[in-house]
Amino acid sequence: MTETPPRRDHGVPAAVPRVRLVDVAREAGLSKTTVSAALNGTGRLSPAVRERAREVARRLGYRPNPTARLLRAGHARLIGYAVGEYPTGPGSYMDSPYFTQLTSAIATTALRHGYALVLLPTGSSPDEWADLPLDAAIVADPLADDPLVEGFIAARIPLSSDRSVEGRSGTHWVDVDAEAAVREVLDHLRAQGARRIAVVAPDTPTSFYTAALDAYRRWCAEQGATPLVTLSTRPGNGPAVEAVERSLTTPDRPDALFMLTEANPPLVLDAARRLGLSVPADLLLVCASEDTSAAHADPPVTTLSLQPVSVAEKGVELLVAALESGSLEPTGALVRTRLEIRTSSERGGEPAGGAALRRRGRQEAEYTSAPPT
Repeated sequence: MTETPPRRDHGVPAAVPRVRLVDVAREAGLSKTTVSAALNGTGRLSPAVRERAREVARRLGYRPNPTARLLRAGHARLIGYAVGEYPTGPGSYMDSPYFTQLTSAIATTALRHGYALVLLPTGSSPDEWADLPLDAAIVADPLADDPLVEGFIAARIPLSSDRSVEGRSGTHWVDVDAEAAVREVLDHLRAQGARRIAVVAPDTPTSFYTAALDAYRRWCAEQGATPLVTLSTRPGNGPAVEAVERSLTTPDRPDALFMLTEANPPLVLDAARRLGLSVPADLLLVCASEDTSAAHADPPVTTLSLQPVSVAEKGVELLVAALESGSLEPTGALVRTRLEIRTSSERGGEPAGGAALRRRGRQEAEYTSAPPT
């Protein structure tokens, strides 16, 4: 008969106690120091004593404590991770497709290099992480003069972030070229006939959005156009859609909309429809988004991808390379964005609803052409 493990109250199995080094020593009739030397391959021990210690360790199921071993080696292989954007906002950055992909890719890449990620609260103070054995830190989208960034640098903890830390000792940056990305979108919309291009952006002082809005205003000045900027004051789809509605109800209504703030593309389309606007006939639309629903919306929405997976992988690789070499030299890299052009930003494209009608027509054609059964 198989014995069941002892149970605590409420029928929950009790935890199996961890076999300690002292337990192996007691069972083998050896000292703790001798067993440690035998298992680590050190010390002047006879082959018989070394094998005795190892055999007992195997039989008892002893496993070395990995944390203690790493600490003895002088590092814990832990990387702290926090997001600087909206530190006091009510939303969670994990509700964002961009930050979901970025965080997942950072954790996966770090683990591939033998490091674990420690999620830190947004807006953490040094008191909250100073006692953690962090080997390095990553701060995504920091604010201007972000106290978290300054705290890690002051503590001489190697740091990966965006280009705002460029050139500082022990820091490594990965960013996208905001100027090139914005100009690519605006040039595309102008080539499609747009002359009043509005931008909806988050009201946050992160380096990317600051650079993107500066690039937009410079482009407008070059084209002799008036900048049309509406800010979304809080994260989340609700505030973003409210900002879209404000942007599209101005006296000089735009004929194209560039959503810099992250929002669900079908919800942006719905906002335009509620105002009686057809996309792309009345309004061209581009969303900076990693939301996969964009490709399946009606019409499919053009997206600017900020390539979070590539940013994550490159950032971790630069950080790990510095950790393994012990170098304090700052490094950095730019990652290319990707503009995926779809129906919503093509002037000759179908208005909303056209794709559904086209699909229905194909289905009817397939049905009528099918042989009778």
